[in-house]
Amino acid sequence: MPGGSRGRPPGVGRLATRAAALVVGGFVIVGPLASLAVWSLAERWTYPSLWPQRFGGRYWARMLSGDFLEPLRVGLVIAVIVTLLALACAIPLGYALARLRFPGRVVILLAFLLPQAFPQLPVFASATREFYRWGLAGTVPGVVLVHLAGGLVFAVWTMTAVFRSIAPELEEAALNLGASVTRTFVTVSLPLAVPGVVASALLVFLYSLDEFTGTLLIGSPFVTTLPVYMYTASVGYELQIASVTALVLMVPGALLLLLLERFLKAEYLVFFGQV
Repeated sequence: MPGGSRGRPPGVGRLATRAAALVVGGFVIVGPLASLAVWSLAERWTYPSLWPQRFGGRYWARMLSGDFLEPLRVGLVIAVIVTLLALACAIPLGYALARLRFPGRVVILLAFLLPQAFPQLPVFASATREFYRWGLAGTVPGVVLVHLAGGLVFAVWTMTAVFRSIAPELEEAALNLGASVTRTFVTVSLPLAVPGVVASALLVFLYSLDEFTGTLLIGSPFVTTLPVYMYTASVGYELQIASVTALVLMVPGALLLLLLERFLKAEYLVFFGQV
């Protein structure tokens, strides 16, 4: 009689492997989220109990208090300012880097990667001294500058890829019809780049909203955003507050990433990272 393994339908082993991989992947992704959800609802959880002794929404109710809403407001204001400043710099610079060939072009592109090329902690720690010297430490403008340095990486590289994906023949046709360079950019290039502008804005906004290291070193103790608020809560062993804050931060991030998927076109990704 043939063995049991011979009678097994073909592909069962592969299906079992895939199912196991999905279970493990689901646990890795859902597990931390479930832990945050449990901690956010745990009003009493003492050792050695494996499950909270009492659930409730007391810590979620604290979301409506001033000590939570103020970091949320400050973080949103900073993220909006950083996004507007980054786009104001990245749109013309990205167009120039995409259309013009000049000495030092590659160096300029690579220079915008420097804030992300090294560990952030020593970079921001060394910059803190200069910010104190300029009187920017502990201020919103100082935090905006720190966020802008990192946000320009996403904005400039994204806008450069966006403008490179636009066919130059469209601009040449407008120029041949008598349009000036400025009018060609405003009426032809910029409207075609709107999805890329939105994608760049979303990337910068998410980066600024979630930025922690620079905000802690430059802004503390006078400028507190939600990531810093979450950190101080966890350091003080207020794990419920930290969990609530983490879940609140995840909601706009998830929604904006879904929105980003609609605007980040495949043709942009073809040119992304090319120098």
